[in-house]
Amino acid sequence: MLEKNLISRQNFYTMYKALLLGSLIFFITSCDQAPQQTETAETENEIKADSVATEKEEVNLIKEGESHFKSLRQLTDGGDNAEAYWSFDDSKLVFQVTNPEWDLECDQIYWFDWQKDNLMKEMPHLVSTGKGRTTCSYFLPGDSTIVYASTHLADSACPPVPERNDGKYVWPIYESFDIFVADLEGNIVAQLTDEPGYDAEATVSPKGDKIVFTSMRTGDLELFTCDIDGSNVKQITDELGYDGGAFFSPDGSQLIFRSSRPKTEEEIKEYKDLLAEGLVQPTNMELYICNADGSELRQLTDLGNANWCPFFHPSGEKVIFASNYASKRGFPFNLYMINVDGSGLTRITHDETFDAFPVFSNDGKHLVFSSNRNNGGTRETNLFVAEWTD
Repeated sequence: MLEKNLISRQNFYTMYKALLLGSLIFFITSCDQAPQQTETAETENEIKADSVATEKEEVNLIKEGESHFKSLRQLTDGGDNAEAYWSFDDSKLVFQVTNPEWDLECDQIYWFDWQKDNLMKEMPHLVSTGKGRTTCSYFLPGDSTIVYASTHLADSACPPVPERNDGKYVWPIYESFDIFVADLEGNIVAQLTDEPGYDAEATVSPKGDKIVFTSMRTGDLELFTCDIDGSNVKQITDELGYDGGAFFSPDGSQLIFRSSRPKTEEEIKEYKDLLAEGLVQPTNMELYICNADGSELRQLTDLGNANWCPFFHPSGEKVIFASNYASKRGFPFNLYMINVDGSGLTRITHDETFDAFPVFSNDGKHLVFSSNRNNGGTRETNLFVAEWTD
């Protein structure tokens, strides 16, 4: 994700920050802070005033034109927070974070009760080991265990970030990534992959029976599925190009994912040359959809630039995603929605910086996403949760 250059759903924010630094232009919108209620504020009028202030704060976080947000609440305040995913009962969120105040050198995995825990004042619960680099966490059925990818077996330190001097934006493919399962106290209870090369980006079917992930085990970045215990591994994609960031439809019958598809001789050579160096260039990606067994694969978007982090609407008839297709300089990224037949493209957010990683709650009432809005002029990325209205 966030200035860490690792190949996962998170890395488009790294791309955004690089472009932002190059442009030296910042678009910032901040909201008023709600007054804090003192211990002596016990009267009904004071309680009402505090409620009104909080309501005003939520309204101010919503940009003009964001009509699908009935309310918007900021969950974190500081550091780089992204890829938040719901527990099956919608009571918890698991996410990855890098925060200098927490002495984190690179991303680690945490969870919290989003309705009870106050991350503005409290630390969330650490799931990962605190070693190596982690990415792409997800709750497993029962909400007592979490699947995530980590490099900690290869080295307790953060893996080095490769340098490129030709001006190309690239991601490293850390071959030391493997997929693990941990309980809510952070104890690893299973290792799901041990193949040589990159294994990461695991997400879980809402049916609770399958996991989809990205792997380099065949020599290219392809999608695979397996059972919850890591058995019964099946290859889903087999075309040249990077396939990743996959999610199941609400009924578990389909997959939505992002992909690069080099076509010309020049594009194919560039892709293969970078892959041989353990690198991928992610600036041109479109969304693809297929059945959960890989059949009936088709391209969903043809917008240009970077279209990524897609997630199904609870109806299964639409997909929400992040894109910079309308951006001449590579940013901003905003959220869009499109029907599964490719029609009805609709803009959801109207921010001038970065909105991404949108994920609907299982009951369809809320949308969590990451954004640079309301960050006080910094490049911090925080989690926000919106009450969703269709």
